[in-house]
Amino acid sequence: MSGTPDGPFFHGTRALLQPGDRLTAGRPSNYRPEVVMNHVYFTALRDGAGLAAEIAAMLGPDDAEPHVYVVEPTGPFEDDPNVTDKKFPGNPTRSFRTTDPLVVVEEVTDWTRLTPEALATWAERLAIMRQTRAEIIN
Repeated sequence: MSGTPDGPFFHGTRALLQPGDRLTAGRPSNYRPEVVMNHVYFTALRDGAGLAAEIAAMLGPDDAEPHVYVVEPTGPFEDDPNVTDKKFPGNPTRSFRTTDPLVVVEEVTDWTRLTPEALATWAERLAIMRQTRAEIIN
């Protein structure tokens, strides 16, 4: 971990959660469902979590809705290597990961939704990632 980043922290998902729920590692990746994730991911950027929520909903059942939650890490965490120095300089997305649970504090609704055009662009990017079997640093 590079220093101790300040919160609040956010997690985006299609799951309907309640305060006190715990998010744990061991779930399939939103981007490559055949990969079981060793970490839980979160960000200090509300709209970054919104993007993750939109993607999770887009890749889910037809009636899936995106949700963004304020979360609290219960243990140590590190910069997410999928979007930091391993692939991009620094940590511009303020994204992190942990092997310990995240506790849901509350749902937030004041995040920026993607336009239909932006969602279509992300759908294309995700299709390419699947076709090329893009690496997930797990």
